[in-house]
Amino acid sequence: MGRVVAAAVYTKGRKVTDISLDEGKQWAGKPGHFVWIGLHDPGTEELGNLQRQFDLHELALEDALTRHTRPKLETFGDALFLVVYSPIEVNGELQFIETQLFTGKGYIISARYGESTPYSRVRQRCEARPLLLEHGEDFVLYALLSFVLENYRPMMDDFHSELEEIEQNVLKRPLTQADVERIHCLRRDLLRLRRYIGPMGEICEELQRLDFPFIDKQMRPYFRDIAIHVNRLLEDLTGLREMADHAIEIGLLLESSRQSVVQRKFAAWAAILAFPTAIAGIYGMNFQYMPELTWHYGYFGVMGLVVTGCTALFASFKYYGWL
Repeated sequence: MGRVVAAAVYTKGRKVTDISLDEGKQWAGKPGHFVWIGLHDPGTEELGNLQRQFDLHELALEDALTRHTRPKLETFGDALFLVVYSPIEVNGELQFIETQLFTGKGYIISARYGESTPYSRVRQRCEARPLLLEHGEDFVLYALLSFVLENYRPMMDDFHSELEEIEQNVLKRPLTQADVERIHCLRRDLLRLRRYIGPMGEICEELQRLDFPFIDKQMRPYFRDIAIHVNRLLEDLTGLREMADHAIEIGLLLESSRQSVVQRKFAAWAAILAFPTAIAGIYGMNFQYMPELTWHYGYFGVMGLVVTGCTALFASFKYYGWL
């Protein structure tokens, strides 16, 4: 069962009075007045009541009862139906809360599904700016869309800070499985953010072109401002994805460099150990006539050769940075 969060009637930028859900039609029909209704998790009963009062198109009501997968804008005669999404984080998981907006001459209705940031702040802001609220339904529509986009910025700032921290850690230590899994989750969330932010620009561009009775031409620059804001968010998303890709790329390059250093050290020590092995192999061939075998100082001479050769190889590898 849904509930009415707030319902009020406005005229000339001022709030007239709070109303019940059943009083919307009579107030919306008065010249110069418009009704602003906010619902939370409305059901068929509440939406059916609004359909009867404001003559909502049956396709709009059918669309409202269907959960969607991305923002959209539909026109039904002289009325609009919009679907937008606000991001929230629940137990470290990114989720998107759907909000449906019905707007037409004399009314604007917001239906929020889920526990996203409430729109009471939007109402307070609008009521504090009576000169702009005097525009009516179109200004409230702009304020709601702008507020939805504002909810994306803190989350993207958190992603930016986390990616910066990951980049710094990558330079200090090798990537762990947990790091790779977290970067993968961040890249997936960034793709999901793009999926929900991108269509908002198309919606605002269409609102600039629509010729509706309740959309004043003076409000079109406001919708263009939202479109600009959307483009900035998309640019930031691209930058964040590049940061995530660079973190993995840098980690792989550093890991390859570390492996190369280890391989060079192994190769250097193998070469050093190969020298005495070769000497021992020569004198272990069991030939009967080997001059050095009968030499009194042969053992000391061979050991000296081994020590000298190994020392020379060690010094050479050390000089070239292999050890």
